[in-house]
Amino acid sequence: MQKKLIKVHPSDNVAVALVNLKAGETIAFETQQITVISDVKAKHKIALLDFNSGDKIMMYGVLVGKANSPIRKGDVLTINNVKHESAKVTKKTNTIGWSAPNVEKWKGKTFMGYHREDGQVGTANTWLFFPLVFCENRNIELLKDIFEKELLTQKASNHRKLLRSLVNERQTKIESKVEETTNVFENIDVKFITHPGGCGGIRQDSESLAKLLAGYVKNPNVAGATVLSLGCQNLQIDIFNKALKAISPENKKPILIYEQQQMGTVDEMLSAIIKNSFEAIKNANNIERKPAPLSKLKVGLECGGSDGFSGISANPTLGYTSDMIVALGGTAILAEFPELCGVEQELVNRCETEVSAKRFLELMQAFEKSVVDAGSGFDMNPSPGNIKDGLITDAMKSAGAAKKGGTSPIVDVLDYGEYVTKQGLNLLCTPGNDVESTTAMVGSGANIVLFTTGLGTPTGNPITPVIKVSSNTELAIKMSDIIDVDTGDVIKGEKSIEEMAETMLDYIIEVASGTIKSKASLLNQDDFIPWKRGVSL
Repeated sequence: MQKKLIKVHPSDNVAVALVNLKAGETIAFETQQITVISDVKAKHKIALLDFNSGDKIMMYGVLVGKANSPIRKGDVLTINNVKHESAKVTKKTNTIGWSAPNVEKWKGKTFMGYHREDGQVGTANTWLFFPLVFCENRNIELLKDIFEKELLTQKASNHRKLLRSLVNERQTKIESKVEETTNVFENIDVKFITHPGGCGGIRQDSESLAKLLAGYVKNPNVAGATVLSLGCQNLQIDIFNKALKAISPENKKPILIYEQQQMGTVDEMLSAIIKNSFEAIKNANNIERKPAPLSKLKVGLECGGSDGFSGISANPTLGYTSDMIVALGGTAILAEFPELCGVEQELVNRCETEVSAKRFLELMQAFEKSVVDAGSGFDMNPSPGNIKDGLITDAMKSAGAAKKGGTSPIVDVLDYGEYVTKQGLNLLCTPGNDVESTTAMVGSGANIVLFTTGLGTPTGNPITPVIKVSSNTELAIKMSDIIDVDTGDVIKGEKSIEEMAETMLDYIIEVASGTIKSKASLLNQDDFIPWKRGVSL
């Protein structure tokens, strides 16, 4: 019989409903009997004792809120009776030891990747087109249309067939499935990104964007790039080149840069771009996959559309997977700083050095101050979807989100736009916004992104495979076209976190080797949103 409640940590004074509970039913839980006061939906929290107004609410072993009014034992926690509260952290107070997982089974394993001259290994081989300024977005879109029509052979999508049938007034039943494309070149993909930046705003925005774009060129999944500049914008070519040289002093990748104001007509510029880029793409197609150790994996850890099960199944699965990758000499990146609010002390104590611990707190405090100065706060982070599915405070959401980072030591703390240089778990300052955070982790070198979701989100990336992981089986069935791995068996008690993590690592190896394409890649979900350092949660 399936359990009805679960307590995540021994010191917690609330439990999570694993199934819908009816008012009046009595549940035997641990050493006590709990009578349900009001209906509780699955994923929501139930009080394990009587709370007075102001009492602390503990979950995952940390402070996640306080009672806003009296809450009776057996009653449900809501946004009306609970208020966000998190522990205050000022310094590193301890050094947390780490017991690395047993990874003997994977020590001899490899993935088939694209080896770069700087020692990195890509899980994809992509030629990337991008602009330095939004003024060139239209030319990027023109190039995208030209290259995709000539380099990709794609059957008409089912939705085009549906529209065609409607136009012809002969509506027929159309199957809903993803149509794969056939690439003219066997070993190279061609991708295009646009953005709204590069001019206007403040100069720091352009400098930050330059670092991000340089990181995309540096990323091992990129073979080379075609870059479009207008000429008069804030993000000048030399600023981009300086940012690239800072992270890749010996860059050997071909970078083709074109400035429209120096080239005359659009037709003349596009003709030159097409000719030169095609030759470069042909050369990049000669790069083939070769075996690489798992230590060459750089895995970004992301969550979006989280629910009350995310912190129990999907996120801990990613955490254990992250620990396995780190134990194998690989790299993991934990970002989304607003979603680390409330767990700072544990993270600070996991930092290997005082310098990293201090930098993490400084970045967190500066980020939070900027949000408060704008009239908001981290407590505004949970989305309506989060709240509807049981994540009612930012600290509660953060405590579950942080589980993606496992338990390994933190080797480095990076600000937005900085590139990962140390193997092990890295913290990266980004917003919690799914696409902004994923965009940033790839710009910092992630060659795979693991993305957990409880409600469903189609987010992907133009150069890095994004593996979508569901917290519950209902979602995996309902949105099967976007979910790669289902961790719902953890909720049902059919698999342990460790067993799910082993399944996850095997799946990562298949995706990294190109044997399996992630659902986001099949859908061509190429999301790219830079973070302007204003307020973004």
